[in-house]
Amino acid sequence: MKTLQNLLLDQLEDIYYAEKQLVRALPKMAKAATHGDLKQAFQSHLKETEGHVTKVEKAFKALGEKATARKCDAIVGLIKEADEMASDHKGCPTINAALIAAAQKVEHYEIATYGSLREWAEMVGNDDAADILQEILDEEKAADDTLTELARAHSNPAANSENESKEKGNGPTTIRRRGVRPVASRLGR
Repeated sequence: MKTLQNLLLDQLEDIYYAEKQLVRALPKMAKAATHGDLKQAFQSHLKETEGHVTKVEKAFKALGEKATARKCDAIVGLIKEADEMASDHKGCPTINAALIAAAQKVEHYEIATYGSLREWAEMVGNDDAADILQEILDEEKAADDTLTELARAHSNPAANSENESKEKGNGPTTIRRRGVRPVASRLGR
């Protein structure tokens, strides 16, 4: 019978593979980006991701296991999609918005995975592994926030500028702020 410990280790093997693949993918994304701040964000996240590989190895050690990578089909698909988006939007005003969207899909996958891993490590009573996984989770959330800020401030308006130029004479464009509202406001508190 499979245990929560088995599930934790299985998924840790997946994310270990994912982080190693991202170390290879992030330089390509940085090269494809045309906005300096986005290039810098990808380069900074590459260094952080290299650190995540080491931290996942430490989590394995805290769990008394050797670090092992198992092919993660989810990350393979997300990286393939990112490559396709970069190729499809190369030379277009939408390139940076496309790269951010692809990167945020990866971040959300990582946030979901590390959130589960951290909870499971806590449930099996391994506070050392839980602390390491929480640290990575916090860094992934911060990376996602940075991407959102870049999208709102630069990439999305630049991607939309072509549409605005086609609508000449239609008056000023209104920019609506969207985003995740705090949970309390959605619950009516």
